Amino acid sequence: MHEIVDGPKPKHAQLREILRRLAEHDLAPGSPIPSERDLAERYGVSRITVRAAVGQLVAEGLLTRAKGRGTFIAQRRYDLQHLLASFTSDMKARGLEPSTEVISCGQGTPGSKASLGLDADEYAYRVVRLRRADGAPLALEAGWYSPHLLPELDRCDLSGSLYELFAAKYGVQLDEARQTVWAETADADTAKALDVRKGSPLLVFRRVASAQGRPCEDVTSWYRGDLYQVTMKLDRTVPGTGPNSAKGGTR
Repeated sequence: MHEIVDGPKPKHAQLREILRRLAEHDLAPGSPIPSERDLAERYGVSRITVRAAVGQLVAEGLLTRAKGRGTFIAQRRYDLQHLLASFTSDMKARGLEPSTEVISCGQGTPGSKASLGLDADEYAYRVVRLRRADGAPLALEAGWYSPHLLPELDRCDLSGSLYELFAAKYGVQLDEARQTVWAETADADTAKALDVRKGSPLLVFRRVASAQGRPCEDVTSWYRGDLYQVTMKLDRTVPGTGPNSAKGGTR
């Protein structure tokens, strides 16, 4: 057990690192940490010091407070990948067991036919699914799919990876997509499906994907905001000024 000592490093910073190790290595997500009083007595610090250390870890997302219940180790957040890959393969790569509940599947008229290259009188397949990992609901997705590339999709088993199904049954390999992300709060139906409270934060992704230039999928996915985050690598490169950009006038 680590101790807090007098020295140049503030006591709240020392306690914060002790609690960080506890959160990252010793306790499982959802486990309670000792109370303010217990921490103060154990490490010989004031409750103000404890409050400062715990508050910083709550702000970082490592701990979470539940009113009237205490402070707990926060659930681990998954980084949403920026690759054109399936939920199934993503979860397996993380060592988790994916599963899917097909909520509905049928034919309908999408609000935006342009995304799938449909004529005014054409239908598309509408598929709504709940995605889980190790039994926990992580995402609700509702997608429209091209009847041209995926005929009779509504007769297929849709409880696994759609991308694997597309490749195996139709010879369709999605190779390009445009994805938009925004934030929402969960309405009553989405909250019930994802086992969160109404009004909980969600990360929403809309992906329009194609295969060899032919539009195939227009899907919106609602991910639990308490379990997911997005990490991006940024640099200072200005568009059109990189090492491969053209120099001089046009020819």
